[in-house]
Parts: sequence; structure tokens; C-alpha cells
Amino acid sequence: MMARVSFPPFFCQKRGNVKRGCVMQSIINKVRELSKFLNVFAGIAITFIMLLTVIDVILRSFRMPITGTYELVAFSGAIVIGFAVPLTTLLKGHVLVDFFVLKFPKGTRNTVNIITRLLGIGLFSLLSWNLIKMGMDFYRSGEVSLTLQLPFYPVAFGLGFCAFVQCLVLIAQIFEVIGGTYE
Repeated sequence: MMARVSFPPFFCQKRGNVKRGCVMQSIINKVRELSKFLNVFAGIAITFIMLLTVIDVILRSFRMPITGTYELVAFSGAIVIGFAVPLTTLLKGHVLVDFFVLKFPKGTRNTVNIITRLLGIGLFSLLSWNLIKMGMDFYRSGEVSLTLQLPFYPVAFGLGFCAFVQCLVLIAQIFEVIGGTYE
């Protein structure tokens, strides 16, 4: 029989009415706040897309379309998706097919959750690294969009940062699984 593992005090321990050692919970809270902050940019970008599209449609009826609408919507769409992913993951808002996993005992479910989070960390760390490299290449080459001459590198850097934050979210979820507060 395996002995229960005693975790360091970075997990919350309650003694009486006093919580001690909540370092990990404060880190999880900081990741949550950062994800919410990034989500604000996603909300601004989706609002911008809606307004731009409506105004462009109205102006097209007067034969005065907004130049570069396609580029602005494409850049903003990338921002919406990339900047919303960390909070969506944190809130478990993605489609999850877990009816099979829910039949497993809690220990097996925790193992599956940790393994999938580790795979996600691997994927998003590679994505982050490559987006940062791509942003540096765009910056060095001075590559810009065709119509409005907008540089590509800020979007690549922003998406790379969001992929890094996604890794932090997945790490936080691993700590929640270990600490028994996940699900």
C-alpha cells in the first residue's frame, strides 16, 4: 500500500480557522488575473471586428468601403482567438468529451488530467517558441500587410505570449489536480 504523499506548504493547509502555505493558490490566482486581462483584449478586438464590419457594410452601400477591412479583421481575429484561449481553458469552456474518463476512479482521472495537461504544455510551449521566432523574423524582415502596411510582428509576439500564458494555465491546472481542487 502506498503512503499518502505529504506536499510542501505551497498548498493551502487549514489549521483551525487559519489558512497557511497558500503560495500555490496565490500563483493560480495571478495566472487567473493575467488570463482575464488578456481576455479583455480579445473582447475589445471582437467588438472592433463587429463595429468595423457593420460600418463597412453601411459605407459600401454608399460606394465608400473602408480600405483594409479584410486585413484589420484578420489581425483582430487572430487576437480574439489567441488572447481568449487562456481564460477559456481556465474556465473549462472548451468542448470536453470526458464521459469515458468519468467512469475511472479518481486517481486514474487525475493521472489522465495530468498527462493531458503535460501534452498541452508541450504543444503550447512549442507554439509559443515558434511564434516568438516568427515575430523576430517578421521584425527583422520588416514584413507588413499588403494594403495598410501594418507590421505582422506585434501580432506574432502577442500570440506567442498568449501561448506562454496558456502553458501557465495548464501548469496551474496540474497543481489544482495535485492539490485536489480540480473538477
